[in-house]
Amino acid sequence: MSGGAPAGTAPAGAAPARPATFREVFAVREFRPLFGSYLLSTIGDELARVALTVLVYQRTSSALLSAITFGISYLPWLVGGPLLSTLADRFPRHRVLIATDVARTLLVAGMAIPGTPLPVLLGLLLVVALCAPPFEAARSALMADVLDGDRYAVATSLTNVGSQVAQVAGFLLAGGLVAVLQPSVVLLLDAATFAVSALWLWSRLQRRPAPDADPGDGGPRSIWRDAGTGLRLIGRTPRLRAIIALTWVGTLFANAAEGIATPLVDQLREGAPQVGLLLAANPLGVTLGGLVLARTVTQPRRERLVPALVVLSLLPILLAGLVAGWAGPGRGAYVLVVVLMFVAGLGAAWVIPLNVAFVQAVPQAYRGRAFGVAVSGLYGVQGLGVLAAGLAAEGLSPGVVVALVGGVGLVAVVPPLLCFRRTQGHVAAEVPTAGPSGA
Repeated sequence: MSGGAPAGTAPAGAAPARPATFREVFAVREFRPLFGSYLLSTIGDELARVALTVLVYQRTSSALLSAITFGISYLPWLVGGPLLSTLADRFPRHRVLIATDVARTLLVAGMAIPGTPLPVLLGLLLVVALCAPPFEAARSALMADVLDGDRYAVATSLTNVGSQVAQVAGFLLAGGLVAVLQPSVVLLLDAATFAVSALWLWSRLQRRPAPDADPGDGGPRSIWRDAGTGLRLIGRTPRLRAIIALTWVGTLFANAAEGIATPLVDQLREGAPQVGLLLAANPLGVTLGGLVLARTVTQPRRERLVPALVVLSLLPILLAGLVAGWAGPGRGAYVLVVVLMFVAGLGAAWVIPLNVAFVQAVPQAYRGRAFGVAVSGLYGVQGLGVLAAGLAAEGLSPGVVVALVGGVGLVAVVPPLLCFRRTQGHVAAEVPTAGPSGA
């Protein structure tokens, strides 16, 4: 609870001598449905995106509408993520998970009805997407409730790896299914993934009460007030500000180059298949680096490694841009760029110790809204980074833009890195007390 040690921290004097094992994580009864249902929901999301994109394009022959359909699921995080995520702190978290999955089951099944008007279809898709922020906030907060110490760090790594694998599997599965089935049938399969997820969570999760209300809050709570409380918590806690700033700035520059992968490959005189390989190099590095870091290094050492890992996630991007810009086209240059992007992904495993540090600094009753703010910002900076790289590539060569992304990123991360190092050891968050009515 908010007055005690936050979940995710080891008891005083009981710091683990070694990292947790995967077996120890999966031995936690409630982790298995949280992990498995998240993979199911992720696969279902990709099935829906591909099926709806194909369906809309079949009806309209409009590439723009097809692209809007693909991207509409990200809109709720940018617009209402912090607000909707407060539901994970207002209600029992297991109920939030089950309710959002049941809602998505019914909504996606409705989208599968043949002949549904396009505006209704897109409206239903938007409502489905609105279920994502409370679901993800509740899942992230509940993960920290059921896993303590280093098991949480290993579970975070497994979840990150599983998410990337599930996305790839979902896209591949959707492409194959859409080729042999009608998009409406694929949507029904998507609805089934959410139904199975809801049933799994209902049967396996422990019934916990809602998190504690805000300390000292004697007035009625509103969703707007809860969102404001979450923002004030982050604003008044130097440790949280440092973690979020480093996460957002590091992610902004680490992922920006993805937006110009196609022109970069074209500059190197390679073909379309090589674009996919280039895009896969960084996530593959993140996957392997995260597994190694979580399995072989304890959390205190991970935090000490964060500055070096952040540099490792950006320096290879600078070098990749230099190779593409000055080595000239050729298979050797392309292979070197792919290798450098893979190494940058290994460095990007810094997200794991930051995730754990974030949990340790947030009181249990505030985790849902705090995660909502952090994740919403991540979606925003990733979009801004890709957009900025694309705009820059209109006037500069892709190699030069990639080099600038890496070089500017190395400079930009210095202030948040210094703040992160300065606030290490500040575990307890400053819980904001309720102000006057309407504050």
